[in-house]
Amino acid sequence: MKRFILISTREHDGAADDEVRGVLAAGGLQEEDLRVIRLTQAPLGPVADLGLDQCAAVILGGSPFNASDDPSSKTALQLRCEEDLARLLDVLVAEDFPFLGACYGVGTLGVHQGGTIDRQFGEPVGTSHIRVLEEGRKDPLLEGLPDRFDAFVGHKEAVSVLPQGAVLLADSATCPVQMFRIKTNLYATQFHPELDPEGLAQRIMIYRDAGYFPPHEATELREKALASRVDWPQVILRNFVRRYAQR
Repeated sequence: MKRFILISTREHDGAADDEVRGVLAAGGLQEEDLRVIRLTQAPLGPVADLGLDQCAAVILGGSPFNASDDPSSKTALQLRCEEDLARLLDVLVAEDFPFLGACYGVGTLGVHQGGTIDRQFGEPVGTSHIRVLEEGRKDPLLEGLPDRFDAFVGHKEAVSVLPQGAVLLADSATCPVQMFRIKTNLYATQFHPELDPEGLAQRIMIYRDAGYFPPHEATELREKALASRVDWPQVILRNFVRRYAQR
C-alpha cells in the first residue's frame, strides 16, 4: 500500500502528535502507512521532491492559523506555511490528486480555488449537527453515513461563498458549508473527521487562550467533550483511506 501524507501546521507538539493519533485511528492506518510533514518545523521544499507518484493521498490537518486573518497580523511562519500549501495545491488540483483537508483545509482549499472565507459562520467548540445533501449521498466518502450526524467543530472562519465548480456535500444550520469537493478527488470538511472525545478535550486545554472561547470555560467544555458520543465523522476518513489506499 502506498503511504499517505499528513501535513501539519500545528506548532504545539501535543496537538500535532494527537492529530497523528487521530488520523491513524480513524483511518485504520498503521504508523508506517503515514508520512507526517510538520510545516512549522521546516519548509515544504520543492513539490516535485515529495514523491507524489508513490503517495496514496494528502491529508491536511487543522491549525491555529486562519486563512481570513488580516495579512498584516500574520506571522512570517504563517505566511510561509500558506505559500507552501498554495504551491502544493497548485499541483494537487491540476492533477486532481486525492486530498482531504480538515477544518483549516476548508479555508486553504477554498481560498486557493477562489472561494470567500470570512468570519460570518464560525462555530463554537463542541458538536455541530451535520446534514448530508443530495450530492453528498452520491459521494463515496459519505457512504454508510446517516443523512444527519454530529461532528466536532470549533472554528473562527468558514466558507461563505463556495469556489466556482465546487460541489457542496454537507451543511448545517449554523454553517452553510461543512463539506465540499473540487473535481473528483479533492475534499475539505469544516468539521474534524479525525477527532474523538479525548482528542477534542486535549485541544480545548491546549488552545484555551487562543480566542476560541473564554478561558474560564475550558474545564466545562472539556467535560462536555469527554461526555460526547461522536463517531460518524471518522467513517469519512476511513472511506477516504479505503478509496485511495490501493490507487
